[in-house]
Amino acid sequence: MPTPLDDLPERAVRVRAPGKVNLSLRVGPRAADGYHPVSTVFQAVSLYEEVVATPADEYGLSVSGAQAEAVPTDASNLALRAARAVAERAGIDEAVHLHLAKGVPVAGGMAGGSADAAAALVACDALWNAGLSRDDLLELAAGLGSDVPFSLLGHTAVGQGRGHLLTPALSRGEFHWAFAVQDRGLSTAAVYDAFDDLHGETAVPPDDEQDVPLMQALRAGDAAALGAALHNDLESAAIELDPGLTEPLAVATDAGALGVVVSGSGPTVAALARSRQHALAVAAAFTASGVADRVLTATGPVAGARVVQGE
Repeated sequence: MPTPLDDLPERAVRVRAPGKVNLSLRVGPRAADGYHPVSTVFQAVSLYEEVVATPADEYGLSVSGAQAEAVPTDASNLALRAARAVAERAGIDEAVHLHLAKGVPVAGGMAGGSADAAAALVACDALWNAGLSRDDLLELAAGLGSDVPFSLLGHTAVGQGRGHLLTPALSRGEFHWAFAVQDRGLSTAAVYDAFDDLHGETAVPPDDEQDVPLMQALRAGDAAALGAALHNDLESAAIELDPGLTEPLAVATDAGALGVVVSGSGPTVAALARSRQHALAVAAAFTASGVADRVLTATGPVAGARVVQGE
């Protein structure tokens, strides 16, 4: 049964994990293993997934929050797969019920499912007193999905390989965001297929030297310079599949955003603002123009998955 997040049983663990924005996402040609090599700069933002893990006779999952109906609750769910991975690694012969409270857009290019998986790893490790190290959890995370390790780490990091090989990045200050969210979602696989159709013959291996200005902007805490350096190689592919994304991109630019980019594989549009107040103004422009199903604001960077209540 679902576990109310404000009234936990005695033996339960609640973990919070953030969504992310790709400040830069550079994509190379599809490799023989089917994956595209990427070079990306992640920033964790203050939109959260919360996962509550409670002991159960059998594995189960329930979901609440925005777009809950779009989240699979069967064995394919990434959070359930994470729970089973912890049990297998630690030799645990127990089951767990997971309740997910959604705060990150579903299929929105902000790694909501990956945040669920990261939170489930931490929650089950704590619930079962499994004693897994952070390196153990990161290894399990990488086996679950390319964005899951960053959901564990949080803050700001450079991702290589499939995005799962992480190097923490120095970032100073706080950055303010407004997000135009579309409930229709986009399939990550479909966006990469569209990228291949558009750029397959011309795509080149990613070069992180191209992001030197962006890294300098982060170290300086210079929001204007960061806005100018935002980049996403998948943006044209996302727009090819969803031409309506040009509208929130234009609205954010007209509202004076320092930079605007499709987040990850989309369709969420992320606008970097000058301040918290300006983020609210950009969000109001999204709402007034009717270019989003929902509008959110957040700050970054924030910490990765962590226990907020329980064992």
